[in-house]
Parts: sequence; structure tokens; C-alpha cells
Amino acid sequence: MCDSWAYSALVSRLIPSQALTRRLTPAVTAAALALSGAVVAPTEAAVAPRHISYRQWDTTTQLRTGTMSGTTVVNGRLVLGRPSQRTTVAGRSYAVGTWTSPWVESSFPFTELVPSWASTTPEGTLIQVMVRGVSVGGRRSSWDSLGRWALGDGSFKRTSHGPQTDDLAHVATDTWEASVGGFRSWQLRVSLFRRAGTSLTPRVGTIGAMTSELPHVERVVTSKPGVARGMVLSVPRYSQMIHTGEYPKYGGGGEAWCSPTSTAMVLAYYKGLPARSAYTWVNRSYTDRVVDHVARMTYDYGYDGTGNWPFNTAYAARRTGHAFVTRFRSLRGVERFIRAGIPVVTSITFKSGQLSGAPISASNGHLVVVVGFTAAGNVVVNDPAAKSRSGVHRIYSRGQFENAWLQRYPYRGGMRGSGGLAYIIRDNAHPLPARTGNTNW
Repeated sequence: MCDSWAYSALVSRLIPSQALTRRLTPAVTAAALALSGAVVAPTEAAVAPRHISYRQWDTTTQLRTGTMSGTTVVNGRLVLGRPSQRTTVAGRSYAVGTWTSPWVESSFPFTELVPSWASTTPEGTLIQVMVRGVSVGGRRSSWDSLGRWALGDGSFKRTSHGPQTDDLAHVATDTWEASVGGFRSWQLRVSLFRRAGTSLTPRVGTIGAMTSELPHVERVVTSKPGVARGMVLSVPRYSQMIHTGEYPKYGGGGEAWCSPTSTAMVLAYYKGLPARSAYTWVNRSYTDRVVDHVARMTYDYGYDGTGNWPFNTAYAARRTGHAFVTRFRSLRGVERFIRAGIPVVTSITFKSGQLSGAPISASNGHLVVVVGFTAAGNVVVNDPAAKSRSGVHRIYSRGQFENAWLQRYPYRGGMRGSGGLAYIIRDNAHPLPARTGNTNW
């Protein structure tokens, strides 16, 4: 029914009918069992700590700490100066410059990294994001690509780059995953491309990444309600299901569009949706045509789906100014965002009977927007899987929702659950909550 999580880590791409898959990494302690196809019994509760950290560069001073080759920083944006390289992409010649971050030392042995960025890319330009790391044993990995991206798809089709299983890590669509052991440090590289012979340039305003090391759990101890009890944000509602059968070339059509539909709802909240002139290409008989457009703008031509996490946040950042991918330790962190007026897109996984009141019976990976909390602390969401707009607004049990959202454990050759993954999308009028000890934003 939506962009779903595959149970394979490099073994295979399981693609259910009318759905798309995502791949998550086996964590180190169960990698062998997961890849062998064994079902590993999850623990009853999250007794181990959930290590999560987010780091970004988004000011002139911060960007200038990186190493530049053919690039420069102008007004807080990384742009092409005198490109230092030439390359060919899809038969076209491009001039290229690079920015490489300083090495970032991790306070824990992380096993996954997901990048985020905010960039403009005039037609004829694109960017590429790469990562490498140093293992806990001191070995340095090769550079792995997490994709080439452009806002539009006229002159270049944005794409992820496949597994790249050459040494210490591999790529699962949009996530860099340790193959053996964890990493103690990491480094990003952003390449800026422009068509040879032009003076165009991408402008990169933010580049960052979330790293994590998570316990294997199916059920967690329900967190106590926090600062957002009784608060519900007025987030517009869209249904992905009314788009069933529309433009199946973009990841299977509306029944698979939970991610772009959730992104569209949050953009609408900030009044950040594109003008109608941007989606005149969409059939005029369709309802909520902007959802079809957002699906196209987030579509990953390599992965063949609309659920690429940083592709969704990169599009959103272009519309609102700020967006990134992270994880949370519990709903108490999300409550702080709701309190700040920021809705949170979350990825949940559940079996039949595990999420009472859901419009679908089960999902291997489904995105919904957390818009608030009841006075008792239960979760108020906009669930795009409802058959119509009127059914999108839902209330889920706090305990059931945290299990569906935070779970993560080896299952039949891969991993099940997102481990608390979220999109944070905001505008300038909604600053982030104070970190106060949190490291995941």
C-alpha cells in the first residue's frame, strides 16, 4: 500500500505488488543471522541506549571549515568557482567542483548514516553526495555515493546509486550501512556539477548527516506523555489513496505515495506548496493534483520509488527553507517539536492488530504525519492511507505507535522497522526546539 521496507540487506529486492521496497541494514550484532535468513527474537523493551546524532554545516563560517576544490562560499551558500574537474553524466559533459567536510568523530560506534541537504539546482546543474568513514578498528573505507540529485527532472534524472558493496560499508538506497563492525568517524563530500561551457551553479545551503546505533527491539517501554499533551497542529489533510492508479511510472501510483503525500501535507501547513503553474502537466481531472507533482519531484529514478528519505527532505527544504532526516529516541522528542509548532513525518511498521484504528491492516513501512497529542498523550496523526481526506485524521495509542515506529530487529534476511526515523520540515518562523542535551537535531 505504500513505499515499504524490504527485508533484504543486499540479498534481494523484494517488491510486493503495487508497492515499492526500502532496504534497512542489519545491525552489527545480528548481521550474520539476518543475512542467513534467520528470524531473530527481538527483545521485549529498549533496554540498550539509542545512540543518535545529527551534524550539519549551514553557515559561511561552518562551510569554510571544509576543503574546497573548484568551489567557494558566497552569502552562506556553497557554489562553483573555477571547477577543477570534468566528467560525463548520461552522455553530457559537466564541469565539477567539490567540498569535503572535516572529519567528524562519533561518540559511539555508529552503524548507519543518512545524509540531508538543502540546495538549488538550475536546469543543467546537479549535486552528488558521498560518504566515507573510519571503522572502530582503524580502517578507512572507500567513498560511497548516496546519490545524484536535482530539483527538476528535465535535463537530469535524480538517482540513488545502488549497494556499492566493495569494502567496509554498503548503501541501501539512501542509507550508508556498516557491513562489519561500526564506524568511529565520518566525512561527507558534495560535488557540484554544471553543464560544460555554461556559468550555471548549484547553490548548497546546508549539508549534514544523521548517524545512529540502535538496539534490536520489537516492543519498547511506552514513554510518559510530555510537553505537548492536548496540542494539535492544524495540518491540511491529503489522501494518497485517491491517487490510486495515477502516474504509475512514478513509483507505482498513489497507493505507494505515502512519503510524498505526507511531505505535501507538511508543505501545505507552511503554505509552501508550489503554484498551480508548476503542475500543469498533471491531469486536470485529478483531485489534489499537487500530490502527483510532489511524487514526481521526490521520485528516485534509480530506486524506482518516491520514498527516498533525503530526496523528500531536499525537495521540502527548497519549498520551506529547512528540512532534514533524523531519528528519535521516543515520542517525548516529537512532543517538543509539536510544542514548537513543527509537525513530524514518521515511518511506522506494524502487523495486523498492532495499530488499532489504522486505515490499512498492516505495513512493512508507512509514513504518517504526527500533528499532535491528546490530553492523555495518545498520538494524533494525519495518515495518508485513508480512502479520503475525511478519514486522514486519526488517533493512535501511544504505546502501539511507539512500538510501530521505534521497532527495529533482524527478520528473514534483513531488518524490520525504521528505528524512529523522521523528516523534520520547517520554515524560518518555526525555529528548532532547544537541544538541551539532545544530539539528534
